Amino acid sequence: MYSGELEVQAKRKAIAVLQDEINRILNASRSLATLPELMTKKNKSEIKHTIEQIVNIEDEVESLRRKITRDVADVGGLIMNRENLLNTAYTMDEIAGYITGISFKLSNIKPVTLKTAKLDEDITELIELVVDQVYKLNEIIRSLNADSSKSIDLAQETQKIEREIDTKYRQITIKILTEITNTKELLLIKDVVEGIEEMADKCQEVSDSFILLALSI
Repeated sequence: MYSGELEVQAKRKAIAVLQDEINRILNASRSLATLPELMTKKNKSEIKHTIEQIVNIEDEVESLRRKITRDVADVGGLIMNRENLLNTAYTMDEIAGYITGISFKLSNIKPVTLKTAKLDEDITELIELVVDQVYKLNEIIRSLNADSSKSIDLAQETQKIEREIDTKYRQITIKILTEITNTKELLLIKDVVEGIEEMADKCQEVSDSFILLALSI
């Protein structure tokens, strides 16, 4: 077996681990999207269960990130773009961390604050856009081994979603600054929407990394 074939096999193995990571991140982001409604309904048991799910998924993503680090280290210099693989895995780990941080801060906002000017609906819509973005990432990585040109097309769709998120983020920020008068609540909810926007930026970084992988396969 020649070295080029070995590199392809090693790369495909790493991509499979990345796919496991993104699947878990997708599940965590979907759980996060249910949190605003649970908060307004004051469903404490479900809120606790959802946050525990998210934390557990972050742990799983971290374990997968460690696995891909070990796998890449084992093949040494066999994979030419190993730095990109590792950077992608670490960025995805950061995304899982964002979801955990957002869920914690969101769970500490008073339900009455979320109901102000229907901010709960706005935040849910913002999170759902990020869920769409993560879903596109899932599609991209699934297509890497089959049709790399499709991966590039899907990456353009993630950019479009990111622009929608930026627009929605600015609208919600203005509403928050206008409607929320309690300083503590203002800071909390502002941190939440900023965290969602930053998470979307990280998703775009992963999308760009996937394109580099698509071009190298």
